Amino acid sequence: MVIFKLLISLAVGYILGSVNTAIIVGNIFGVNLKKKGSGNAGLTNAFRVLGAKAGFLVLAGDVLKGVLACLLGYVLTRSELGSERFIDLDNASLGVLMAGTSCIFGHIFPLFFQFKGGKGVLTAATVIFLMDYRIAAILLCIFIIVLLIARYVSLGSMVAAASFPAVALIFEKPGFFVLYAFVIAALIVVMHRKNIGRLISGTEPKIRMNG
Repeated sequence: MVIFKLLISLAVGYILGSVNTAIIVGNIFGVNLKKKGSGNAGLTNAFRVLGAKAGFLVLAGDVLKGVLACLLGYVLTRSELGSERFIDLDNASLGVLMAGTSCIFGHIFPLFFQFKGGKGVLTAATVIFLMDYRIAAILLCIFIIVLLIARYVSLGSMVAAASFPAVALIFEKPGFFVLYAFVIAALIVVMHRKNIGRLISGTEPKIRMNG
């Protein structure tokens, strides 16, 4: 029964992730984000092309689907051991991890949009926060520091993602969770491969900061 519930968590998490908020919001505003700006169907490109109002809608949508996926995984599996915590890798939190991870993959490879979506950063951040807010807070601080210094969203995202396994080790997470952190970190860095090329060539756009 546990395996069946985990499989349901995987399937529904992937479907939720496949609801690409950036593409939907872009269509509402009459803009195809895959043909504008960086061509990425994600939060940063939505802010750049569509503006703050649309960007915040995308942000809310990406966070919401991550939350829904994790809550589903938690509710489906918590009864097996009666767990009330997310952060230990018992059945309940394993359901959170699997549903959340499936949601991340759905965001990057959406079923409804020819398997071409965003880079998964915000959805991944949501899942990490729900599993351990302390790790998420540290990664957010790393992202902000890099962003303030270099003014590259992509670089901040990659450095924060690459730091995930190390931070997991600092908090003495189980080996399975550390392996999971390596997988998510590698996935996010690989999804930024075009950004890496632009960073090397000096063509990656910087964010504007007032003052």
